[in-house]
Amino acid sequence: MAQKHPRGLKALFFTEMWERLGFYLMLGILYLYITDTERGGLGFTNASAGEIYGTYLAFVYFTPFIGGMIADRILGFRRSVAIGGVLMAAGYFSLGVRTIPTFYLGLVLLCVGNGFFKPNISAMVGNLYEPDDERRDAGFNIFYMGINIGATISALLAAPLRNLWSFNMAFSAAGFGLLIGTTVLVINWKKLAKADVRAEASADDVSLGQVFLTILMPAFIFGAAGYLIGKQLNFVTESIGPVTFGFIVGMLPIIVYFLLIVKRATPEEKPGLGALIPVYIAGGAFFMVLHLSGGLMTVFAEHDTNRQASWMPKAMDFYAQKAMPSYYFNADESVARPDRRMLYVVDENGEAMFGARILSESVVRALRDDPSQSVEVVDAASAPEALKNFTLKVYPDENVAISREKDAHGVESTSVREEPENLAPTEKVVLLRELEGLKVPVLLVTQKTMDKVYANATEATPTLPPGDFLRLLNAELITGFLNPFFVVLLTPLVVGFFSWLAVRKKEVTTARKIFLGMVITMFSILIMALAAYLGHNGAAKVSMLWLVFYYLLITTGELCLSPMGLSLVTKLSPKRLVGLMMGGWFLATSIGNKLSGFISGLAPTTQIFIILAIAIGGVAAFLFALLPKLDAAIHKYGA
Repeated sequence: MAQKHPRGLKALFFTEMWERLGFYLMLGILYLYITDTERGGLGFTNASAGEIYGTYLAFVYFTPFIGGMIADRILGFRRSVAIGGVLMAAGYFSLGVRTIPTFYLGLVLLCVGNGFFKPNISAMVGNLYEPDDERRDAGFNIFYMGINIGATISALLAAPLRNLWSFNMAFSAAGFGLLIGTTVLVINWKKLAKADVRAEASADDVSLGQVFLTILMPAFIFGAAGYLIGKQLNFVTESIGPVTFGFIVGMLPIIVYFLLIVKRATPEEKPGLGALIPVYIAGGAFFMVLHLSGGLMTVFAEHDTNRQASWMPKAMDFYAQKAMPSYYFNADESVARPDRRMLYVVDENGEAMFGARILSESVVRALRDDPSQSVEVVDAASAPEALKNFTLKVYPDENVAISREKDAHGVESTSVREEPENLAPTEKVVLLRELEGLKVPVLLVTQKTMDKVYANATEATPTLPPGDFLRLLNAELITGFLNPFFVVLLTPLVVGFFSWLAVRKKEVTTARKIFLGMVITMFSILIMALAAYLGHNGAAKVSMLWLVFYYLLITTGELCLSPMGLSLVTKLSPKRLVGLMMGGWFLATSIGNKLSGFISGLAPTTQIFIILAIAIGGVAAFLFALLPKLDAAIHKYGA
């Protein structure tokens, strides 16, 4: 890489790798953290999680629109990337504290930081090459591998961090990843001077102040109005929801702004900028599907997939998650159930507190005063090391807040936290029972949960020995690992295949690669439609192989589309607008991500997957119709 490509590529490769490690580590478990009710999560409904997940992803990809302009006109690329890295590190450390205020603060910091970081590091890669440099596409493929090496490592880190410690410890680890990436950038500061090309000012350019006044302020006003109007419209509240509706309405002024850029461009610039519009549409549609990984696909993996990992060696037990009661709700009769004596029936509040790893003093007293003396409340410091992840923090009753809310679909969620947040617990305990000479953990459940665990069990269903749990692969190991792993594995094959075609005078144009990527993406979704159908839409679990096949296909589509999209933005944009137009790519991704969040709040059914496949097929047909014009524009700029 150092001999064949500009030397700055290596520094940008490792900076991006560490940043993506942090990003995907967090993203792989974010949805689970928001919805979890058994392992210390926040306990929100699936619909609420989709709203938060989609809004976060939308803004984390919207802010590059602003960050690109600021870098173009004020800060330059290197300083913008460094500032972004520091802000994102602070965001991850904020998520590392389990409170609602620090949760939302962390997401805001990540959105702002990514705005400075993401468009500008990609623009720097493009600036390393001359417009007609044949190495440019390969350079972006190498850069893209850095992204996915980081993502692969993140999945391997997230699972043991939360299995052995907690969600919050995993978020903090992502913060350290960002600090390492930012340090790599600073160490190579001088080497990257060539990539930090300041924009060429034009008298026709709109000033940054004008952009804020004429574009961003109207976007905010449109978005707020859309949200308020959406709350009053039944078809909105019963479908996409007022937040998503407001976001889409708020994007309209910005979409108009990009169309005006094309309209006002010089005759020399107009064909290239015009060709980027359908590329943006394809990118937004593709990432709407790809970023279902952290949402809809994670829900499918967590609840509808057989994740048993009995094959995993004991030496790798830190990758094995202990099955909690909800795993058995749709498990068939062949799946071994836990010993009933490990489950202790309490009311809904007790179950909710146990899932949040918090107990009130009254619950602890009730357990200690139980006439049967069947549960031992043991100080966590003296509990067996293997049971430390069942530690419960105890607070006075008046400091334990339990809230129940219903979303727009009537689904209720229960969240538990201490008030004031970050209050020191009065004690930390582990609940144990002695069964057959062994000290085993006790899980607090309602009678309803108890019944659902054993609902599909028969006399032939095996029972696990006391203290044993089914060993499961974490959902994020499936949805977070397979895509980047296949990117790293398939990138040389895909690049080699297209190079082989080029040598045989059958070169596939960049536009046709993007079209091919959309078609492959459509077929990947149809695989998931079949998987959901065979699982009776969540009534039964299906094999993990369906997700393996899905990620194999969608990753192939991604390699045809995503690096090509990034490369085209830098090829077809005038130098004075590279950062801004890169921001446009991420703006399109932002809109797709908001829709991805909405979709993730729905159940992963056959119907949903078929609708998605039809939508992606429509975008592919749109691209196919425009291929002659796209190829002509790309050829004009030697791209």
